Amino acid sequence: METDGMRDLDRALVLGPGGRLGTAWTAGLAAGLRDFGVDLGEADLIVGTSAGAIVGAVLATGQDPSRLATLPAQRSADPSSAPRRPDPAVRGAVFAVLGEPGLAPADARRKVSRIALETVDAEAENRLIAQRTALIAAESWPRRPLLIPAVDTETGEPIVWDAAAGVPLVRAVAASSAFPGVEPPVAVDGRHYMDGALRDGTNADLAAGARTVVVIDPLAHRHPRPTTEGTHLVAPDPAAVLLLDTERDDPEAWTAAYQAGEAQAAAASEVLRAHWRPAMRVSPRRPVARGPLSGSP
Repeated sequence: METDGMRDLDRALVLGPGGRLGTAWTAGLAAGLRDFGVDLGEADLIVGTSAGAIVGAVLATGQDPSRLATLPAQRSADPSSAPRRPDPAVRGAVFAVLGEPGLAPADARRKVSRIALETVDAEAENRLIAQRTALIAAESWPRRPLLIPAVDTETGEPIVWDAAAGVPLVRAVAASSAFPGVEPPVAVDGRHYMDGALRDGTNADLAAGARTVVVIDPLAHRHPRPTTEGTHLVAPDPAAVLLLDTERDDPEAWTAAYQAGEAQAAAASEVLRAHWRPAMRVSPRRPVARGPLSGSP
C-alpha cells in the first residue's frame, strides 16, 4: 500500500478494537498517560479501529479522554439508548468463519459480510448512531489526521476513511465499531459497513513509516502479534484482562475498566515517555485519502 504520504510522520498512535470495556480501558489509559506527561492526542496521525475509533475521535478532536470516565448521562436516563444484547448465534457464526483453517482473509471477510447483511436493522442502527454521538461528542472530522477503517459488507473489501472521504465522522466511527452479532452494519451512501477490525485487527500497518508508533491494544492477550522496530505496544495487565474478558455492558463495569486503564498509566508512561518526545525538525504531512484497499491482507 502507499506510504509516501506518511514518510515524514514523527509520532503515530494506533488504537485497536476491544468492545465496550476495551473502549473504557483505552480512554482511562489515555487520560492517565496525559496526567503523567504523555499526551497521546499530540500524535501526528491517529489510526482508530472499532473501540479505538471512538477514543481516537475523542483524542483527535482535542477532547480530554477523562470525559469517558463514566458513560454519557443519557445512557442511564434513556433505556432505549442501552446497547443491544449480542446475538450468540450470529457471533458464533462469525467466529466459526474467522477460525476456519486455511481460509484466506479476503474470503473470510466475504463470508462474514454475508452474515452481517442478514442483520441490517434500521432502528438498531439509529440507536447505535445515537450512542456513538454521545461518546465522541464531535460532529466534524478533526484537522489532526485520523484514519478509521471499516469493511464493506456488499463486497467484503476494506476501506479506510479520513476527513477527505466525505463520510460523517459519527457514521465512520459507528461503522468501524459494528461487529456482526453485537451491532448492525451502518449505512453510508447507500452501502453498509461493519467493524474495521475485520480488515486487520489493530490496522497498525496504516501507521507504517512513522518514526514512533504507539499501539494501544485491548485484545493483545487474545491475538498476540510481533512488533516492529519503533513500535511500542501497551496491552492490558492481568487485572485488566480479567475484567475485559467479562464483556459486561453495565455502567459499573465501564467505570471499572476505565479505572483499570488509568491504573496502568504510571508504568506505561515510564516506557513511552522517551519515545513520545517529538523529533527535531520534523514537518508532518497529511496522509493521502484512501478508498477501498483491495490489496489489504
